[in-house]
Amino acid sequence: MVAGLTRELRPADSQRPAREAPSHGQGRNASRRCPGNRRVAGGRAGAAVSRAGGNRTPPQGGGQGSPEGAKPVQHQPESGAQPAGRQPRGTRSGWFYGVSGAASGRRSSGRCFLPQLSCAPVASGPAHAAGLHQPCPSGGMIGVRHASWVAAGLVLGAGACYGIYLLTRGRRRGGRGLGPRRSGSAEDLTSGSHDDVLNASQLQKLLYLLESTEDPVITERALVTLGNSAAFSANQAIIRELGGIPVVGNKLNNPNQSIKEKALNALNNLSVNVENQVKIKMYIHQVCEDVLSGPLNSAVQLAGLRLLTNMTVTNDHQHMLSSYITDLFHVLLAGNGHTKVQVLKLIVNLSENPAMTEGLLTAQVDSSFLALYDGHVAKEILLRVLTLFQNINNCLKTGGRLAVRPPSPQGSLSLLLYGEECAQKMRALASHQDADVQEKAVTIIPEF
Repeated sequence: MVAGLTRELRPADSQRPAREAPSHGQGRNASRRCPGNRRVAGGRAGAAVSRAGGNRTPPQGGGQGSPEGAKPVQHQPESGAQPAGRQPRGTRSGWFYGVSGAASGRRSSGRCFLPQLSCAPVASGPAHAAGLHQPCPSGGMIGVRHASWVAAGLVLGAGACYGIYLLTRGRRRGGRGLGPRRSGSAEDLTSGSHDDVLNASQLQKLLYLLESTEDPVITERALVTLGNSAAFSANQAIIRELGGIPVVGNKLNNPNQSIKEKALNALNNLSVNVENQVKIKMYIHQVCEDVLSGPLNSAVQLAGLRLLTNMTVTNDHQHMLSSYITDLFHVLLAGNGHTKVQVLKLIVNLSENPAMTEGLLTAQVDSSFLALYDGHVAKEILLRVLTLFQNINNCLKTGGRLAVRPPSPQGSLSLLLYGEECAQKMRALASHQDADVQEKAVTIIPEF
């Protein structure tokens, strides 16, 4: 005998030849259940003999591999007639077919929906000529286990390949969760994507390039890369320790407005770190001058206002802006919507500090400032000017100066906020359609 697994494709119905019914299955429903396999029916799993013109009778008399007293099986014809001598339902046969007709991709006439493989050696002699196989002494476990291990191996292999693909793909893209990218030349660090996480060695190369190059294009790219790297808290400390803050700060003197803007953006990201602010504060006066003297609503002006806003989140460096408050109100009234919002963020930060209250109230402000309290003003602007008024009142209450306010200088912010025109605007805002605006206006009205 030749050991092996046999696979047999089931032909189409119109071309299927007649086969002898197996002598080791009794009845259409006689079957054997191999552990791990679906039941293979003995009646319909073989070829329908009646379709080929009659039933054939397999060898009788307990030949090799045949149980004693086995009876021929008559398969049910196409017409649905019941075969003669059908065994009772539930009878189990001790024999197992090599392959059912489901191997062709069609649904078998039995209840097995997948191709069934024989786990017995191919028989020789008459049984082999009849298309039969030896019984499955182990219940079909060999074939099932083999197929299961192959399937499991394919799944594990596919999963491993996919994991390797994701890993290499993430590294190629410089993914943030996969660590720093490979070190390259300093100019390579400024090309392509600027959002990679750079290590200390790469940051040092970048700073050296920024300090030594005279090429405006390379300078701008280096500042962008450095600014994006400074968005990560770990890099903020590394850049400071490498002496990078003065290198970036020196670019504020560059006449190229685009380079100045990129330098302000980089300092803005670095200023999120409180320790970095100690080194950045030396540039506050220069930034204020650039904001006030530069083109209105320009990118440089907005970048400078963002940096000053970050530097005034705490009270440590707010006093350095005392002499610029009046000019900041002028930019507020002259600028567009984006500029107004950014200036108000800065002034609101100052208004939270009681030490800055007097400087705000005595600042010379044009009367057009009260127009910002009109009900039709954009909400993001209206809420901030109301917050400014609230903060000033809170600071005056803290110092006990709200009840006895000193005379307000002519044209000062104090004269505008506590005048009758502003009181009327607060009463009107108390019935504003927005609930947040209403709430703030209601808290301000009792102060008049």
